[in-house]
Amino acid sequence: MKNRELPFIREMFDTIAPRYDLLNRLLSLRQDVCWRRDMVSAMEISDSGTVLDAACGTGDVMLEIFRQKGPEISVFGLDFSPEMLRLAKDKFDILQPDAPPQGCLIAGNAFHLPFRTGTFDAVTIAFGIRNISDKLSVLKIFHDSLKPGGMLLVLELAAPTEGLLLSLYLLYFKKILPLIGGFFSKNVTAYRYLPDSVIKFPKPAVFAQMMRSAGFSDVRWRNLTLGIATLYVGYNIL
Repeated sequence: MKNRELPFIREMFDTIAPRYDLLNRLLSLRQDVCWRRDMVSAMEISDSGTVLDAACGTGDVMLEIFRQKGPEISVFGLDFSPEMLRLAKDKFDILQPDAPPQGCLIAGNAFHLPFRTGTFDAVTIAFGIRNISDKLSVLKIFHDSLKPGGMLLVLELAAPTEGLLLSLYLLYFKKILPLIGGFFSKNVTAYRYLPDSVIKFPKPAVFAQMMRSAGFSDVRWRNLTLGIATLYVGYNIL
């Protein structure tokens, strides 16, 4: 996430924030809900663990963590989009206005985490790491933020590898999705950027090796929904 890219990405997400959840459900045929559920299900953490959700957006991953792991989990959500964080706060206020779960929303970016080394039992990032140019550096930061034995879970969109499915996917992603997304969000540029960022994302084996280079052990990945999303997991094992 080079400095020159920050204003564009932040402005884009601020602009589409009001329709972000609606479009995620619509454009993924609600598969995004299932993918987040799968990611949180793969998280190995105690009832009193501490989690960082980087690029937390409107807070859906945080809420799923509380649903699955219980209200005693401490979850810190980090995002550089003020509008996304505002919507996340609204969700938390509606959920439990008098006794909110152990959640904290922080404005910032993943290169400047306001936490000590070895703070978290788990770090999650869903649909965010493709927007970061220097992925290796931020993976190293995530690794350092984990306690020994802690785990990183990365959920990211992907493109099917070949065949008819790939052709249909590219038709939808490059032609239909920008029209629908632009119509509802009034930001065509954002939904043209989305397919480009997904197609340029490293292949699973390449990204997994990047995680290993950042210090993670026992790195593995799993394709979701015919390969249009991928879940990566790695551990900080000293």
